Amino acid sequence: MGWLDDQFEKRARLLARKTGRRSFLARSAGLLIGGAAVVPLLPVARASGNGSRVAGPDEGIPGAEGDPKSCDYWRHCAIDGSLCACCGGSATACPPGSEMAPVTWIGTCQNPKDGKDYIISYNDCCGVGICGRCVCNRNEGERPEYHLYRNNDINWCAGAKSQSYHCSVAIVVGQATEAQPEK
Repeated sequence: MGWLDDQFEKRARLLARKTGRRSFLARSAGLLIGGAAVVPLLPVARASGNGSRVAGPDEGIPGAEGDPKSCDYWRHCAIDGSLCACCGGSATACPPGSEMAPVTWIGTCQNPKDGKDYIISYNDCCGVGICGRCVCNRNEGERPEYHLYRNNDINWCAGAKSQSYHCSVAIVVGQATEAQPEK
């Protein structure tokens, strides 16, 4: 067992020489945050079964239902913040100069055009000062903060290069296949 201890000690000392505590903590935090970003998507990945992407409800539909610059737009049923469509981006893309945060909260919204429920990923766009235009706060289906991936009151720029919030987008992830519980 002495040789095992010697090998372990040599490798530990080598690792300590090459890395510091701060870089180790920074990398560990990055892995935690990156891993946390995947957790809300797991049920979505299982729901699709074969791994193929479900077409969004607006694809191929001329004159999609509603205005993406309005808080009443069907995708915005659980949004909280400035709409990127009013800040130089769109309902699904960040404005130039900002980056989409890798962590997200999710909601399930009904498209009035086809009557189906869709899972919506709300991503914050970060790196530019707050837009402040078209501010919406819709809390349909919001859960307490101990269900972080279902809560919209958090600055979701945690995994981005900058913690500065700019606006939020609403991306259709897929069709919801399970009935939602009554409130």
